[in-house]
Order: sequence, then structure tokens, then C-alpha cells
Amino acid sequence: MMNAQSKIFDVVILGAGGAGMMCAIEAGNRGRSVALIDHGKQVGSKILISGGGRCNFTNRNVSTKNYVSQNSHFAKSAFSRFPSDQFIRRIEDSGLPFEERKWGQLFFQRSARDFVEFFKNQCIEAGAEIFLQTEIIQVQRNSDQIFEVQTSNGNFYGQSLVVATGGLSLPKVGATGIGYKIAKYFNHSITETAPALDGFVLSEEDAHRYGGFAGISLDTKITCGDISFTEALLFTHAGLSGPVSLQASLHWHPQQPIEINLLYKMDLMEWFRAEKQKGNRKLLKNLLCEFIPARLAERFCELHDTPKLPLPELSDKSVTALFENIHRWKLVPKSTVGYSKAEVTRGGVDTNELSSKTMESKKVPGLYFIGEVVDVTGWLGGYNFQWAWSSGWASGQVV
Repeated sequence: MMNAQSKIFDVVILGAGGAGMMCAIEAGNRGRSVALIDHGKQVGSKILISGGGRCNFTNRNVSTKNYVSQNSHFAKSAFSRFPSDQFIRRIEDSGLPFEERKWGQLFFQRSARDFVEFFKNQCIEAGAEIFLQTEIIQVQRNSDQIFEVQTSNGNFYGQSLVVATGGLSLPKVGATGIGYKIAKYFNHSITETAPALDGFVLSEEDAHRYGGFAGISLDTKITCGDISFTEALLFTHAGLSGPVSLQASLHWHPQQPIEINLLYKMDLMEWFRAEKQKGNRKLLKNLLCEFIPARLAERFCELHDTPKLPLPELSDKSVTALFENIHRWKLVPKSTVGYSKAEVTRGGVDTNELSSKTMESKKVPGLYFIGEVVDVTGWLGGYNFQWAWSSGWASGQVV
């Protein structure tokens, strides 16, 4: 029942992150009355802390190959109708300076706070009303097919309800997983969720075996299943971090091995034979230090009982296992680091129960799911923000 505190809108959007704000802008510009609700103190909390405060807001090379989902084709429609170059044009028109880094990643040159303020103002100019520090208590659909959202700030009613609440990653900025609860309430399936883009924790045995590497960073190639990434690896006290480790963690499942190539740009056996032929009489450990950090070289040679002899006195057989381990170092991580550090949540609302064109529920007319809460998870490099923009735009055209 509506009361004096009731707020009636065409569209009620839960979550004022990238996807929610994008939807609010598009819907508001179509003349729809929009309520944008968030339990946080500010909009765009995750945008503000991403990319070291500069926000890797998209990537020039976006395709569905850069995403993990049980339905690999689901995101195609949204990306084809609102691709990254369209969002880039909006940023260019805004006058906010940005720069391109490697792999097509785009970052703001100034603080992401400028972008969040710009985006917030676009919501306001589109007529959207923003309600912050508003806790969601209950969501339901009444007999008139109107959605009712009970909150700490009164009741909100809308013909359309958009769930843009994000996932479970980074609880320090307010992640709660409430979007999954709402989906389940409306009988939607949830694809198994897991922290992703968060690196690895080593088993106790491997931590002991390869201890002392914390702080070391080098370019490596990590293979997880049938996919490989090449970029910087950083050893931590707990395990593995750095971009290449974060990328691999998106594709990792418990008990699955990963393979690390510490020297993927060269063939150690070919190099070894060439150096022997030259008559190089240095110790192998000292020569390896020219290619990989000394602590790594020393530990790997120690683990393989590499004879402390000049190169010409070493046989191919005596170094085969060492070189194999450097090129194909196999580990079974204990886990990923977890939601506290994960940039995104893998899994989410089952895409088979949503329209790929509009993000609308196939089960409940007028109900939409967008952004991270959906089972579409991108690689590191601006891909998840582009999914937020594209899915928000798609829903904003129809709510």
C-alpha cells in the first residue's frame, strides 16, 4: 500500500555503479522518470578505486572472446549496438583527458573522481533522482504488476525494476550480493559464483618449497586450462599476483593446475648448447641470473641439485629437469585470494533466463539484470566496465 513516503517512478534502478548510472542516463533521456538507489554514500564507488584511481574505463579491442560466461554469445548483442568506440566518443566529447596503455587499455589521465562527477551530472541532467545511503529491505511485485522496493528511505514503486547491484567482490566498497537474492526471489537461477581477477594463494607445501620470492616481479606466461596470458607476475608472501596472475585466476577452478613459463621468450636448451659451444665457462646459476632474478635462479638450481660446474662440463641430461621446470613450472594453487581483493565476481544471474537484447528477465516482465550481477565476466583491462556500459545502455533503451 502506498503512503506519504512512497515514491513512484517509471523505472527503479538498484545500484549506482557504472551499469546503473548508464541505464539511468539512457532511460531518463527517453523521458522516463528514474530513481537510482544505492546504499553507499556516493555513486560509482568501484569506479573511484579502479586502475589506481585512474579507472581503466574500457578497451579498444572488445569482443566476447574477452569474457567468461556459460553462454559465450550472450554479450554479442549489447556489444554490437553499444561498442567501446561509442563510449570512447562520449568521453572525448566530455573533454576528460585519457590515455591508451598497452593491450588497448584506456585510463583517465586525471582522477576517476572527475569522471564519476561527470557521469553523476549526466544522470541528473537526464532527470534521474539519486537516493544514496538507502538500504534495500525487500523487493516484490504487487498484484498490479508494479515493483515495490521497501527501503530505509521509504517505499519506491516502478513499472520497471533494474538490478545493477554488482557482485560479491570488494566488500570494502559495499558489495553485498543482494542482487543474487533478488534474482532467486524471482525464481532466477544463479551460475556458480567465485572471486576472479584476484591472483592465487599457494599451498603450504609450495609456499615452503618456493618461499623467499616475495617482491620479485618478472614477465611470464601463465597457462590455465586451454588459455594462456603473458604479462608481469608478482610474487607475494601468500602466493602470486600481478596482471598475468589476475588474468589466469578468472579461468581457474579449484584443484586445477596452472603452468608458469618463467622464460617464455627463449628456449633454454638451445641457449645452453650454444653457450657450451662458445666455451663459456661460467656457472649455470650465474648465467641464469642474467634472465631471471637471482633468488629464482638460485632456488631452482638448488631444488634440482644442479652440479656446480662450468657449462662445458654439464651434460644436457643434467639440466633437462631444471629447464623443464623453468619453462613449465606446474602448481596447483590452494585458492584464489578471495572476494576481499577480487576485482570482479565470476558467474551470476543465468544468461539463459535473460534477453540478450534488452537484459529483461524471460520469467518476470519488467525485471532487468545488468552489469556484474549477470554471468558475464571480463578479462583484466577495462572489459568489465565496457560490459557495464553496454548492458546499461541496452536496458536503458527499453525500460
